[in-house]
Amino acid sequence: MVAQGWGRPFEDPIKVGGRKLVTLRDAGEYIAGLPKAEHDAPEWQAAVEALILVAESGGPTMFARIGIMRALNRGKTPPDAGPRHKKAKAYRVVR
Repeated sequence: MVAQGWGRPFEDPIKVGGRKLVTLRDAGEYIAGLPKAEHDAPEWQAAVEALILVAESGGPTMFARIGIMRALNRGKTPPDAGPRHKKAKAYRVVR
């Protein structure tokens, strides 16, 4: 029997500190336990909306996972996100 609603598991559990978020319920409880200032951040609000949509409408759990991962990594830049140092190609006009 396949789990429905909030009991649906993520395809890959989300590791947060020493804790694993395995189901949509685990993720919802984690978000509910965040401090209010962090919980009210736009990234977390988007993650909550995605989580509710997936749990109640039966969408792919990957949508909720992406929302949570984006919220967890908010404000961080990837290590290779620096400016590109590749020179632009020089073209010349041939007449």
